[in-house]
Amino acid sequence: MSYVVLARKWRPQTFADLVGQDHVSRTLANAIASDRVAHAFLFTGVRGVGKTSTARMLARALNCERGPTAEPCLTCDACVQIGAGTDVDVQEIDGASYTGVEAVRSLQETIPYRPARDRFKIYIVDEVHMLSNAAWNAFLKTLEEPPPHVKFIFATTEVQKVPVTILSRCQRYDFKLIATSAIATRLKTVLEEEKIAADDEAIRIVAREAAGSMRDAMSLLDQVIAWIGGTDERLSAENVARVLGVASRSVLHRLAAAVVDRDPSVCLDIVAGLAQQGFPLAQVARDFLEHLRMVVVAKVSREPTALLEVADDELADIAALAERAQVDDLSRLYLGFSRAYDDIARSAQVRGAFEMALVRLAHRPPLVPLDDLLERLSALEQRLSGSGRRGGGGGPSSTTKSRGGRSSSAGRGGAPTRAAPREAGAEGVPVPTPPSPSNPERAPAAPPAGASPASATAPSSVASDSRAVTSPSPVAVEMRDTTGGAPPAFVAPPFPVWKGGPRPSPSPSPEPDPLPSERADVEPKPRKPPVSPLVLEAWEAILDRVRVDKPPVASVFEHAAPLEVTPERLQLGYPPGSFLLQQAQSHVTTLEAAASQHFGRPTTVEIDLSKRHGEVETVAERNAAQGRERERLARRRVETHPLVVAAREVLGARIRDVRLPPG
Repeated sequence: MSYVVLARKWRPQTFADLVGQDHVSRTLANAIASDRVAHAFLFTGVRGVGKTSTARMLARALNCERGPTAEPCLTCDACVQIGAGTDVDVQEIDGASYTGVEAVRSLQETIPYRPARDRFKIYIVDEVHMLSNAAWNAFLKTLEEPPPHVKFIFATTEVQKVPVTILSRCQRYDFKLIATSAIATRLKTVLEEEKIAADDEAIRIVAREAAGSMRDAMSLLDQVIAWIGGTDERLSAENVARVLGVASRSVLHRLAAAVVDRDPSVCLDIVAGLAQQGFPLAQVARDFLEHLRMVVVAKVSREPTALLEVADDELADIAALAERAQVDDLSRLYLGFSRAYDDIARSAQVRGAFEMALVRLAHRPPLVPLDDLLERLSALEQRLSGSGRRGGGGGPSSTTKSRGGRSSSAGRGGAPTRAAPREAGAEGVPVPTPPSPSNPERAPAAPPAGASPASATAPSSVASDSRAVTSPSPVAVEMRDTTGGAPPAFVAPPFPVWKGGPRPSPSPSPEPDPLPSERADVEPKPRKPPVSPLVLEAWEAILDRVRVDKPPVASVFEHAAPLEVTPERLQLGYPPGSFLLQQAQSHVTTLEAAASQHFGRPTTVEIDLSKRHGEVETVAERNAAQGRERERLARRRVETHPLVVAAREVLGARIRDVRLPPG
């Protein structure tokens, strides 16, 4: 006799044997007991969760000699033949093979006849979603009002492909994925009956790799049993992991610990070892993502045992690893690797993608504590509001904190202790360098009335030897309102200025990022000679007339060099062979009409090809140069603004981009 695989040998025979589908077995058993059995059923779910087995159990329960009963005898002719698939009154049809309307019509011809022996004539159609639309339409009337001796049982893995008109005529039962613990319990029972010894961890690996499918679990168990052969060798976790090509939990735990501890070298060593042993790294990455999820659950859950289907010793290791990191850091690791997993699964270089993802996570920047950010914001607030300034004489200084959390307070015996002043302003916070005469926007305020010119130009010659901090007039920055209303004025807080005595050396301020045109490795592009104002005025007026009706044409002529603009003639220069030259030649009549309308007399247009286009600047070149200059000035104003300078020094911020409002 040929060998029968475990998936067939241990197929459930009664509703009590069905694993993980209690909602289905209980409903069907109660329907049979109360004589409320429908005429059509639809079983849907992923592969290997018991759909076809449940269909056979239902057919056996309805046609058993002792039935209809939820507990068939399994010994009568009907039960035996239905289990073997040889009953003439119970037909199992493969929907993938009989997809056309002719197959349905031939089936309908047999429906009116009474069953040969059994109580019901039952049609089990597997993969029913493969039927064509014509076949479904031919089935509708029969399915809605079948003869009383006919039952239909449909099974499918893709219920979304079944027409809604069919769904409304059937009782639908959704089969769920089977829990890993339930699969492990069933596998342990099978191994005990087969007289095969196995470790609990080995059984858990098989159950986990089945991914909720009992049939897949039985097939994998057959595979690992075949690996040990007919010997009395015990199934261990290491052997099962080697046969199935999955990494053991200990390897995944060491990999997770290396990522949490920010050790990319250990990560690469572990991946190299897995690759040398021939493990599929894409599957290892999937298992590692699940392991990271376990670490997060162990960190945040009060009862992780109910959520994690792992052994007690493994759960203890996971909990110990979770205690070494913060929740935000662990969730960041899971989120980062979940995004990287999609790239790993699709990558042609799986190992490289896996390694780079681990290195990136291991080199993640540390999370900044909220208290540190609050301290920085408090220091910035003191800086901008002018509080915390040094007073004159020997008055006590207020306690302040630096970024590292150290504070300077009064010394022993009440004597005040002062840190060496870095700059005038808030305690422990540097102040920007005072404005210079070359920068009029930050020029100091005029000296007060009665002060000598020397006092305005030489702070060290002040008569009073006390160091005082004064504030000039607030800096007014105009903020343009793009909504059309009046432009509001934003007044910056007072900017502290050091007056009197030798000035302490300021702390270095962050240097502004140079514009592309100001970098040393970029040579400035020389500008062409500008057009005379009269010529430019007439030329722009003509372009405005063109722009009213044809803006794209006006943009073409903006790139032309106006060599001559007179009431009699417009002479324009273009680079020979350029694309804009071809566009301009096709719209000469449009420009002539606009020029004639502007001058009030006929005007001709000539396109010069003698390479004189570089003699004068085009309108487009002038607008681009003006735009770059506006951007440069705006960036300088932003970089030197007291608010921005303070934010860069206190918070470590940097200017990423400066955008001008439209127009």
